[in-house]
Amino acid sequence: MMTHMTGVCSTVLFLVVALSHPELVAAHGGVSGEDDPCLRQVGERAVHFNAYQPQYQLKEQYCTDIPKEGETFLVVDLVDPALRDEPVGMRVVKGNGSKDTEDQIVADIRPRTHPDGVLRGEVRLDEGLYTVTIATEKQNLMKRPQYLLRVHMTDYQKLLRAVAVPLLGMLFVAWLGYKLMRSTWLRNWWAVLRS
Repeated sequence: MMTHMTGVCSTVLFLVVALSHPELVAAHGGVSGEDDPCLRQVGERAVHFNAYQPQYQLKEQYCTDIPKEGETFLVVDLVDPALRDEPVGMRVVKGNGSKDTEDQIVADIRPRTHPDGVLRGEVRLDEGLYTVTIATEKQNLMKRPQYLLRVHMTDYQKLLRAVAVPLLGMLFVAWLGYKLMRSTWLRNWWAVLRS
């Protein structure tokens, strides 16, 4: 009976840790390859986008959610070496790119070749939504990779996930503890221990 109880307790402990710290359970500790939200395809080729705000966090990199307003460095890594020989440019527009809104161009980096494989830009971003479009001269407009940036805005989906997952884990552990305390097996085991 003691081994059964130890197994149940260790399973519950593992579930609590997994639900409250999913990064500890994730394979390789993070996102890579096709699961990376910062990676986009340009036809058959790939680009990787990052934004930096070194005045706030020196080493933090962002892809879609930028925590603060201010000067932001935009960096596009041309993953495919063939893109380094093609003219590649970037346009940053305030707005979500829908036809209903009147979008304002914030930065326009004209297409040119990037032998080092890195397209750079610096822009001041105020609170709101921005669309970053990366394009080559040869690409069709509809196939251009776009990134929707949320600057200094609360992402309620992430907030809900951050609160709901640990809360559900705690509720599950409480329910499991309640069922265990009410079980006849535990009562019999406790009675045997006391006698």
